[in-house]
Amino acid sequence: MTHQEHSQTASNDKNLLDKFKNQGRIEGSAPIAVIDIGSNSVRLVMYEREARAPVPMYNEKHLCGLGRGVANTGKLDKRAVDAAFSALRRFRFLIDHAGVGNLNILATAAAREASNGAIFLEEVEKICGCKPLVLSGEQEAQKSAMGIVSSMLEPDGIVGDLGGGSLELISVDGAKLGEGATYPLGGLRIQDSSKGSVKQAMKIAKSELESSVQLDQLEGKAFYAVGGTWRAFGKLHMASIGYPLNVMHHYEIESEEALEFCRQCMRGDIADFAGIGAVSKARRGLLPFGAAVLHEVIRRGKPKQVVISSLGVREGHLFDLLPDDIRAEDPLISACEELCILRSRSPRYAHELADWLDGVYNALEVQESAYEKRLRRAACLLADIGWRAHPDYRGTQSLNIIAHGSFIGIDHPGRAYLAMANYFRHEGLSGANMSLRMRDVSNLHLRSLARITGAALRLAHVAVGELPGILPRLKVSLEDDVATMAIPDNLKMLKHAKFERRFSNFVRLLGYDSRII
Repeated sequence: MTHQEHSQTASNDKNLLDKFKNQGRIEGSAPIAVIDIGSNSVRLVMYEREARAPVPMYNEKHLCGLGRGVANTGKLDKRAVDAAFSALRRFRFLIDHAGVGNLNILATAAAREASNGAIFLEEVEKICGCKPLVLSGEQEAQKSAMGIVSSMLEPDGIVGDLGGGSLELISVDGAKLGEGATYPLGGLRIQDSSKGSVKQAMKIAKSELESSVQLDQLEGKAFYAVGGTWRAFGKLHMASIGYPLNVMHHYEIESEEALEFCRQCMRGDIADFAGIGAVSKARRGLLPFGAAVLHEVIRRGKPKQVVISSLGVREGHLFDLLPDDIRAEDPLISACEELCILRSRSPRYAHELADWLDGVYNALEVQESAYEKRLRRAACLLADIGWRAHPDYRGTQSLNIIAHGSFIGIDHPGRAYLAMANYFRHEGLSGANMSLRMRDVSNLHLRSLARITGAALRLAHVAVGELPGILPRLKVSLEDDVATMAIPDNLKMLKHAKFERRFSNFVRLLGYDSRII
């Protein structure tokens, strides 16, 4: 290739890149960012845009340990402060180059309690060009709870946010929040105040939480665990049992199991734990102290289960900023719609498919709860996201993308349903090559419904090939246990052997015979 030809090719490549700039992102507002200045870590998260289900496009943390020693000296340590400033200068550079349109800086226990906290925050403002919002303990509890409200389906229980300097507790019932309270039980603080003794840390936690009003309301409900140390606890538990779904958000541990695992973390050398590689070395030192606090929460409050959350103060703050109409959106459906736009051949077809199956399931008297109908609609929106993959691998790739996707407002059995439905849609209804462990995440009823939905998606695909404007014209009815597909005369060319076979396979799962007219 000559120099002139090479230059022309480079120019064409640049024109192509300019034409399709940011095609992997949803158009809309500029990126939005949150800097979270905690007692243990200083973190930057940049999200794609303001949305009901915000998608992190960049996430970086530095474990500066601002809260270390504050309980004893009353001051932020100079080395920790210097490390924080270094991290913030890097964050400012990244934020400017990403074109962030809205920067939010949140500061919690260490900055608000240290005698030199005000001076520290003044320098933060100079570096970042934005005034930090210093959260009180009550505000921190409320924003953590809003993070749970925004990301969990109908939460009911107590939210606990364990930071480096404090523990916040607050009740949540749907979107209704109770009164929050803060306790001096953060991982760094309790490590300092106990002089590194886990036994002493347990005594301190017991003393502090003995009269907790929030824990009085916890029995038989869920405890929503927020914060890096408790996420590390969840990761370690997940790795130790070989859990098949590597997704931390909405990971559930039954209370007795969680209590026993807390004891193991407190009395054993966690370096010898199976799966310890899943936890960063920087987090391991605080794990026994986080376990001591969680042990007391469970012993005192008697929850039904511990639910680990990946979302907390940052996402709760962003949720507070949303207009009412966006806050009212379903976060799962919103996220699935965005993935559909980014990866499907025709988002219009996906919505037609979801609406068409509403009518088909109603006509065929398929029994579904509101939860299951919602999952089916999400499955329709995700049905074609694997179309660019090789046909032999579309099912497996789609299953992995969905099972490990950045979804909120869905539990792990629901994730398994969505992943399995898409797998069945591509690979056939036997599921012979599907991971047995993926089946274990769900239950028999949801597995059965996923198979039915997979059969419905296979039928629709072979009928119209993801082309919009056709499905609404195909009518399904039921009479005397015979399911009938009525095709208009001007669409009679759609009828063929595979179409008939897939319609028969679908309705047979529902206990019906089939007929196409």
